[in-house]
Amino acid sequence: MPSRIVVIINASAGAGTSTEAIDGLTEQFRSAGLDAQVTSARNRAELVAAEERALGEAPHAVVAGGGDGTVSIVASRLVGTEIALGVLPLGTLNHFAKDLHIPVDIAEAARNIIAGNVGTVDVGEVNGRFFLNNSSLGIYPEIVRDREIQQRRLGAGKWPAFMRATLAVLRRYPFLSVRLIVNGEDHRRRTPFVFIGNNEYRMEGFNVGQRARLDAGKLSLYVTRHTGRLGLLRLAAMALLGTLRQAKEFEALTAEEILIETHHGRLRVALDGEVTLIDTPLRYRIRPGALRVIVPALKPSDGI
Repeated sequence: MPSRIVVIINASAGAGTSTEAIDGLTEQFRSAGLDAQVTSARNRAELVAAEERALGEAPHAVVAGGGDGTVSIVASRLVGTEIALGVLPLGTLNHFAKDLHIPVDIAEAARNIIAGNVGTVDVGEVNGRFFLNNSSLGIYPEIVRDREIQQRRLGAGKWPAFMRATLAVLRRYPFLSVRLIVNGEDHRRRTPFVFIGNNEYRMEGFNVGQRARLDAGKLSLYVTRHTGRLGLLRLAAMALLGTLRQAKEFEALTAEEILIETHHGRLRVALDGEVTLIDTPLRYRIRPGALRVIVPALKPSDGI
């Protein structure tokens, strides 16, 4: 059991962020004998500042309460340290928590943190920036950028803005010309998107988008060849039917390092759902076992 923890809650995450919920969480930790400091942050700057203060106190664990973006921000400062990451999944999708079998019920997730079973997971890195789930180029970063513009200018909710942005980007349907160097082989593609995962994603069936383990020491690369809008819909249908890997337009590879070159000096890159501009070329690599995470106890035969 970690004896001293700092809990940072994203106040905009929604469920579980009320004063009453935070007070209840604090009491749950303290009644279990943990020295728990619980604080909330309203935006990224406050989140980073709260973690800076937390790290100065040398805690045994820093707990991130929020969605995948919040968890990724907090985790990025813990990579390569002995400080463990705890997760309270307060977001909509919570991919990282679900892939690690961390309960999405907050009281159960808190009990997992109290139990204090620590494992190690891999971390993806591109040009010195870390990601826990995935990184992508092309259509998705454009959709996120358009969504944020609509939210700021029109005051639209996240999901309505996301749907409008998706339709707008699909109408433009931008292509990206890239040179991919993977496992010593050169691949030149003109594609609507490139997806790089921290470990291998299931790309077929009703468990599409999930990972069986996060400690295999590999990046996964998924890219489509030149295909139109209807082609993307066909690929999505093939994924659900379990036949995606038979599609000639779809490629899936694994590697420890991936180099991506393009004629653009900078590219919009999505990292765990957050979009940033990064200078090219993009140098991706896996960092095996670089992050300590509080996870449910697993049998020796189970992967993380």
